[in-house]
This record gives sequence, structure tokens and C-alpha cells, in this order.
Amino acid sequence: MTSLRHWRTPLLALAAVLLLVPQTPTAAAQDTADAADTAAPVSAATPDRPSYDVSLRADSDGSRWTGRQTVSFRNAARTPLRSVDVRLWGNGTAGCGTPDGPSPVRVGRVTGGTPRPLTVGCTALRIDLPAPLPYGARTSVSFDVEITVPDRVHRFGKDGAHRYLGNALPLLSVRDAQGRHLDPDVGFGESFHTLAGDFRVVLDHPSALVVPATGTTTRRAGGPGHTVSTSVARGVRDFAWAAGPFRSKTVTTPGGVRLNAYWTAATSPEGVATDLKDAIGSVDEFGQRFGRYPYGELDLVMSDNLDEFGNMEFPGLVLLWTEPGGSAVVHEIAHQWFYGIVGNDQFASPWLDESFAQYATELYYREDTATCWEDQGQWPSATAALTRSLAYFADGRRSEYRVVYHRGSCALHDLERVLGGPAMAGMLRGYVRDHWLGVTTTADFKRAAQAATARDLGPFWTEHRIH
Repeated sequence: MTSLRHWRTPLLALAAVLLLVPQTPTAAAQDTADAADTAAPVSAATPDRPSYDVSLRADSDGSRWTGRQTVSFRNAARTPLRSVDVRLWGNGTAGCGTPDGPSPVRVGRVTGGTPRPLTVGCTALRIDLPAPLPYGARTSVSFDVEITVPDRVHRFGKDGAHRYLGNALPLLSVRDAQGRHLDPDVGFGESFHTLAGDFRVVLDHPSALVVPATGTTTRRAGGPGHTVSTSVARGVRDFAWAAGPFRSKTVTTPGGVRLNAYWTAATSPEGVATDLKDAIGSVDEFGQRFGRYPYGELDLVMSDNLDEFGNMEFPGLVLLWTEPGGSAVVHEIAHQWFYGIVGNDQFASPWLDESFAQYATELYYREDTATCWEDQGQWPSATAALTRSLAYFADGRRSEYRVVYHRGSCALHDLERVLGGPAMAGMLRGYVRDHWLGVTTTADFKRAAQAATARDLGPFWTEHRIH
């Protein structure tokens, strides 16, 4: 999310929901299924190798999208898979809505399984499979989708005539040795944890709307006054798009990455130029540092009206609050590697993407970080640590969340001074390679760092509160 360096309910009755889920099993049947579903630990993250096939049609101004979504997946766990969880992250702020204003993201007419009532503030839908899915087998579920863009300036919201659909598409949740990942949206930071998969998203929209999207997009004429944009993305954890009367420009970096820039008419030309310059430089530099950018092209969607929670990274697309001096574009592009390519559980370990993205940003700008750890002063509390989860920060400590950015990046600069520049660069490149399109943990990173030096890093982890 935004670099801090650039500061620029109860469930509704089912009858009140426009798109209804079918009747759920009896309580006794659910209890039996629950017991079987959690009887043995799941060591491998599952369901994996997801493939999303989505077809949506927009209304006249891109405020409402309706259609159908199919997601196929494999059971990577040795134990049979009896259900899957679908996250409707777009409901994170609105929750279950009201009878007069239902949730922004709704699903219905589920096939391939039996849905249960929505939980976790209407952001989680559990679907029981018709039969246990054995290890290594694939299956799929399908459902109707209705997405109504909230009337707010936000990464899932509106900005004048422009629509932003970040975190709007339903995604499969992850189940692993820690259990089912059904963390809440805490309203700051990111709670997301998904496995890399493939997307094919067909968007039928009015031709007057310019529609940047994750992946490589082809366009053809649709019905009268409509265009059909088909976006294909492989090895990504999410899919986002925008719609509106954007201005646009395409450039190719010296390293061969296609950059598609989109901006609103009110966005500063100087800011657009600065963002493009920094995007060209950083995507190539990070490709050299951490491994070549794998998605071919990258969309920059810029507005002068987005705020801190409008700035956001998605695979192959970043939303940017762009002012005359530019934006947090370098930080958001760094996230293409840290969370995009090297995934992590963002709720449990936010430092593994935010601290690393901020560290990469400061490397790009050649900032003097020789004394940054000392400059941070005291820890905000005795219990603060870089490796705290969002649950900790949400429990009355939101102001402490800044330690993930500032102290986290400083800790990585300090580690570079311990290892030496070349050793740090080599270690990070190997770390990214070893977890390419996978999911990493703090323990994984500590092992990689320790392997790069004969010095015992135990005292370093203690000093920097990396547990």
C-alpha cells in the first residue's frame, strides 16, 4: 500500500439479499462436515493452482458489473478437501450492508457445491463440495457475480466519472497448517493471503469507457456502442481493473516492459511525467535486483483525487494518488515483487511486503540510511515488533503500524551493513528466486539471511524485534 515516505454486523436475512445463496445443509450435517474438514492438519497450502474464468458486463458508466465466475482448483493437501472458502474482500468496509443498501459484492446461483451463509462481515462464503476432493485432483465451482462500485473515493470506489475495482473480484482463500485463513478486513493495511493463479477476465463495457486491467488485454467490438476487453494474466494473486474517460499513453522501458499510463483529466501533467519517469526506472532496476518482471506489461492508473487508501498495488496494475510532485509509484511497483511475486500472509506478517517494498524504494532513490535505525528513536511500546500481525495493530495500536514501514526498512538497511552490499543483493535475489510465485514466512527470510554470513544473526533479530 502507500509508502509512508510519500505522504501525499449481524448477517442480513437471506431474503433481503438480492442474489441469494441456496439453502445450506442441516446443522447436524454441517457439524459432521466441519469435523471431517478439520480432522487432520493441512500441511500444504490448498486449494492451489487456481484458474479464474470471469465474464462481466458493465452498466452505462461502469458502476455496476454483472456476470458469472468459475474458479477451478487443485487439492494440494494429502487430506481430502471437503469445502472451499471464497473471499468477497470488496465487502470489507460495507460488511453486510443494509436492506436499502446491500453489500457491494454479491454472489448467487452457486454450482459445483453447496454454499453456506456469509460470514466474517459478509466477506467469506464457504462452499461445501459434493464429494471429498482427493489429493492432486481438480474441480471447480461457479457462481453469478454482481459488483456495485461504492460511492466513495477509494481503491474500490469512484472518482468523478472514474471507477476503480480493486479487491472487487471474489478470490479463493487459503487453507494450510495454520488452518483456514478467514481474517477480517481491519480497515487499514491489507489482510489478503492468496495463492498465485491464472485469470481470464472478459469485460463487456460501453466503448466510451477506457478499461485498464491486470494482465495482457485485447479488445474487440461488442454489441452496439460496446467493446469487449479480454484480459489474460498468469501467475498472479489478484485481478483489478478501472473504467472511465482516462487519458492514456504507452511506453516501453529499456528493459522491455510495456508501461500503460492512464490518468484523469484533472491529474497534473507534471505528476504524470514524474510517475512515468520513476516507473520506467524502477521496474527495470527492480528487475535487475530481484529478478525480471514476469507480467510483460504494467498499468499505471493515476488520479489527483485518490487518497492513501486509493494508492494500491495489484498484479500488473497500480492505483496512484498523483500530485504535481508525483506519487508513491516506486513503492507500489516494488510490491510487484514483494507480495506479487514473493507472496506472504499479509494479515499475519505485513512486514514481509511493506518493509521490503519501502526498503526497495529507498534503494531506488539512493537515500542516505546510515543512521536511520537510530533516527527512529524508541519503540512506540514495549510489545511493538516488526513481525506483529494486523490483529495486534488493530487492537488499539493503529498508530504503531508505521513501524512496519519505517523500522522495517531500516532493519533491512542495517542487515545490508552487516552482510555487505554484494552479499545482501545476492541473498535477496536468491530469496526471491526460491519463493518465486510462492508464499514466504519470516522464518524463510531469516534462514536465507543467515545462510549469507558466518556471523550469528541471533542478536540482530533480537535488536530489531524480528521474531
